[in-house]
Amino acid sequence: MARRKQNAMEGFLPLRLHTYHLLLSLSRGERHGYALKREILRRTGGKMNLGSGVLYGSINKMLEGGLIEESGERPDPHLDDARRRYYRITPLGLQVVQAEADRMRDLVRLADERPGLPEFAR
Repeated sequence: MARRKQNAMEGFLPLRLHTYHLLLSLSRGERHGYALKREILRRTGGKMNLGSGVLYGSINKMLEGGLIEESGERPDPHLDDARRRYYRITPLGLQVVQAEADRMRDLVRLADERPGLPEFAR
C-alpha cells in the first residue's frame, strides 16, 4: 500500500517551480487566485510574477490532479468579490509538496557531497 502511494506521488514529480510555489502558498491557508499571485511575487522578491494563463492553467491542472480543491467557504461578502474562487490544498497536495521538498533537499545534499565541486557552487 505504501509503495502504491509513493508511486502515485512520484507521478507528479518533479513539480514545475510555479506549481511548487502555488502549493506552498496554499499549505498556509485558503487563497483566491490573485492572492496566490501576490504572495508568490512577495515571497520571491518579485522574481516570479505569474501571468494569468500560467496561474489559472496551473490551478486547473492541480484541481484535475486532486492536489487542490475549490473551497465552499467564503469570507464576509462585504469584504470580498463574489466572483472570486477560493482554493485549498488537499491531503494529496500536502504529500506531493512534501515529497518535492524532500527531493530538492536530496539534490542539494548530493551537490554538497560531490567531491571537486567548486566552492562558489556550494
